[in-house]
Parts: sequence; structure tokens; C-alpha cells
Amino acid sequence: MSRIGKLPVKFSDKTQIKIEKDFIYVTGPKGELKQRTHPFVKIDSKDNEINVSVHNPKDRKQRALWGLYRKLISNMVQGVEQGFQKQLEINGVGYKVAVQGSDKIVLNVGFSYPIEYKLPEGISASAEGNIITISGIDRQVVGEVAGQIRIIKKAEPYKGKGLKYVGEVIKRKQGKSTAKGE
Repeated sequence: MSRIGKLPVKFSDKTQIKIEKDFIYVTGPKGELKQRTHPFVKIDSKDNEINVSVHNPKDRKQRALWGLYRKLISNMVQGVEQGFQKQLEINGVGYKVAVQGSDKIVLNVGFSYPIEYKLPEGISASAEGNIITISGIDRQVVGEVAGQIRIIKKAEPYKGKGLKYVGEVIKRKQGKSTAKGE
């Protein structure tokens, strides 16, 4: 049995769940999300609880889908109730970030020109000092946007200059050393 899949997903009174044949819709105070469901997965909602099950729990593929869809629904409920956020840290002399309007981030990270990144719909960003905060209701999109911004100038291992997640540890390397006595 799936250890994750058998746990119920609890939601508050502010959140509404609508289950149709191929989709599940979750609406809450922060917005609405929808997810296509797999034919093997059965979703039931009652008493502020969502239960996910599969037709044959002994089948390996169905057990995997069971846990996957339970976690996807859990992320949807948490997203519309609280939201998600990822924080990036920028390190380097002269490196800076600015948010223009509500849908554009401008990064000055050591290139001869500033990098402009357009945020997708439903994602917001804020910059405070050397910290960039990406937030939204869809966990998958928040993580994808943070990853795309990070890859613009990934932190290098010698001086640690670049973009990294807050709390990420960059494994440092020792630089070149000159030969003595020759």
C-alpha cells in the first residue's frame, strides 16, 4: 500500500473542491488550480477531506500514481490556502537585482548587459537587498521559475559568486597555487 497515498488531504472551509470526470478543481482564497486526473485514480471528497485511491493497489504503476496524485492534490490545497515561495540569494561585487512592474526581473550579474526575465502569469517576485523571493499558488511553476532564474548565473565553486537558493551550500574548491622554489 502507498504510505503517502492512503493519507487524507484535509482542507479548510474557505477551500472548495470540485471533482469532474477527468479534472479536479481546487478554489481557495488565493486563487484556483486544476489538475487532470488519471483513469486509474479515484478521488472522493467529503467532510473537508479528500481521499485518493486506485482500482488495484497491488499493481506497481497504480501504487505510484496513488502517491503522486495525493501529493499533487495536497500541493494544490496548500497553494490556494497559503501559497508557495522560493528565495534566491545573489552574491558578487556589483551584482544586483531589481523588480520592474509586476512581471519583470532585471538582473545585473557580471554580464556586459542586464538580463531581463519576464515572469509567467500568477507568479510574483520581490527583491530586498540581495534576496529575491518568488511566490505563487502553483508549487511546480514557482520551482520552475526559481530554477530558470538561478541558471542565468549559477554560483561558481571558487568564490561563490552568482545565484543560489537560500540555505544551499556551495561546495567550494581551492584555487590554483603557485609552485614554490623553482
